[in-house]
Amino acid sequence: MSTRLESIYQVALEAGQAIMDCYHSNVQVEAKADNSPVTEADLAANAVIIRHLSELTPEIPVLSEESAHTEWQERQHWETFWLVDPLDGTKEFLRRNGEFTVNIALIQAGKPVLAVVHAPALDKTWLADGSKAWLQTKAGREPIRARTATIPTVVGSRSHPSPDMAAFLEKLGQHKMTEVGSSLKFCLVAEGRAQFYPRLGPTMMWDTAAGQCVAESAGARVTQLNGEPLRYDREDLLNPYFLVAL
Repeated sequence: MSTRLESIYQVALEAGQAIMDCYHSNVQVEAKADNSPVTEADLAANAVIIRHLSELTPEIPVLSEESAHTEWQERQHWETFWLVDPLDGTKEFLRRNGEFTVNIALIQAGKPVLAVVHAPALDKTWLADGSKAWLQTKAGREPIRARTATIPTVVGSRSHPSPDMAAFLEKLGQHKMTEVGSSLKFCLVAEGRAQFYPRLGPTMMWDTAAGQCVAESAGARVTQLNGEPLRYDREDLLNPYFLVAL
């Protein structure tokens, strides 16, 4: 595993600790311009990540959900950049169900090539280098791989149900269904615990890049509904609908 990936793993752990320091307190919640919630935990984790990335790779720009967003006129020239969601699953964080993550991904030529997804409340971390993926727990680190199942499991969003999901499930046929928050859905496919993650509702670039890297590094495919890859060299920060599958 690369030194850079290990460094980003340590950054994610520290950001996760900043989140957990707020987890059992009376968290202050504000609404952003799009009416989504932001808390002091989001901002604390963001400060940790931005500080460390600026020290580790000062030459690589950062696009984070909780920082000012660079305009496309400048961003379109970024061949390489960090894409960060310091607290993915703020609603899950506020519900105290543990299903939230720190997402850090390195984007090169529009594709996520290195990533960490850290779930601090679950004490689990998924790491990926573009060709291999690992799950880190208290028991140690082990490689993970997406795999098929006789009866596939479909993972969906706990906080963002979609009316289009019913049509997808009917077309799929016999299946099992599970729900989980944040980018953990990508990680379930990467571990082989789920075979499909259809995202038929809105997500932003920072919601998906790290999870996509983990899933793809474990052998899954992440595509738009037209079969084209989900890429990050585009102006629109809002993702198209996509499917994670083998």
